[in-house]
Amino acid sequence: MLSGGAAGPEPAGFARARAVADAVLFEGYVLYPYRASAPKNRLRWQFGVLAPQGSDPSETSYSQSDSLVEVRPGAAVSLTVRLRFLQVRRRYARAPGDLPWDEGVVQEVQVSADLVPGARVTHPFDVPGGEGDGRRRWPLFGELRITAESEPGPYGLLRVRVRTENRTAGGSPDRTEMLCGALIGTHTLLAVTGGRFLSPVDPPEWAAGAVARCENAYTWPSLIDDSTLLCAPVILGDRPRIAPESPADFHDGTEIDELLTLRTMTLTEDEKREARATDPRAAAIVDHAERVTPDVLERLHGTVRPGPPAEADDRVPVPGGYAERGSRVRLRPGDRRADAQDMFLAGRTARVAVVLRDVDGSTHLAVTLDDDPGADLRAEVGRYHYFAPDEVELLCR
Repeated sequence: MLSGGAAGPEPAGFARARAVADAVLFEGYVLYPYRASAPKNRLRWQFGVLAPQGSDPSETSYSQSDSLVEVRPGAAVSLTVRLRFLQVRRRYARAPGDLPWDEGVVQEVQVSADLVPGARVTHPFDVPGGEGDGRRRWPLFGELRITAESEPGPYGLLRVRVRTENRTAGGSPDRTEMLCGALIGTHTLLAVTGGRFLSPVDPPEWAAGAVARCENAYTWPSLIDDSTLLCAPVILGDRPRIAPESPADFHDGTEIDELLTLRTMTLTEDEKREARATDPRAAAIVDHAERVTPDVLERLHGTVRPGPPAEADDRVPVPGGYAERGSRVRLRPGDRRADAQDMFLAGRTARVAVVLRDVDGSTHLAVTLDDDPGADLRAEVGRYHYFAPDEVELLCR
């Protein structure tokens, strides 16, 4: 389903946003060992659940996100909002040994609006139910609301609010039954023309007050690019991306692809058959594990993405002088460090391989130990020990 102004080309940023959004939408959809009989797969759907009316008060029936749009001078500003969620499709047991299973069907609602101060757009939507082939879906009803207000400041700034409400009646105190009328994994993709979104975590100083006035409930806006925003039920940093080394969807963000691939490879043939019969997405995971190649596994084992190398004149003050790439230092780890392993390196000598600065502006010296027989190999793959400038003593160049 795609309704409410879906005509026209898709905003360019939506393709990038969707890859991240799908990871959120299907988080926890089915967990290892990917079988309906597994206890961990009997309590599902933890993120972005908007419950139907009349459900347990501990559940929410709405989500709301505020974002800031800086308007280009003289430009007409328009917004496209795509609401995405899963609708439960219950599969009933039809033979001895079958287990019931709740499948998730992706639903989308799209609304476009002109953004001017005081704009109000309300878009009711409904998702039909249906029954057949031993499966049943329950109808869903909801409402998507978009508002825009001017924010004070030196530049044209609009605060845009997107609110999603589940208006489905007949909520149940039983969570399994409640989910039949819920919007699951609910999130929105936003695309703007005629302006740009400001980061909610790193805004320009002049917009800091406006950011503080934003109200987000059960969702968090994450900047995909200047014109695209993902409002998800989990907190993500700005400009999130799916790692290119990840070749399959495992639906479990708390694990790693390599571990899950290897564990899936150890399933017995009977366990694999049950997993394939549980859900098409579980079957895809099993199929991936069976055909995975050694080079894919090697990429999953670890990837180093070093930043740009330090310049030759990138020198930092340390006790005894200035350290730069190639300087020899004696390690003097301080008491404030959280890594207990550093105490074993106290007094050892090392060579500075690179000077690094993190996103907070702090400086770190990446070093290799003089007496480490594998120092060359560590440097080749970017595996270093890290110390603050005040935790080393300069020896010589």
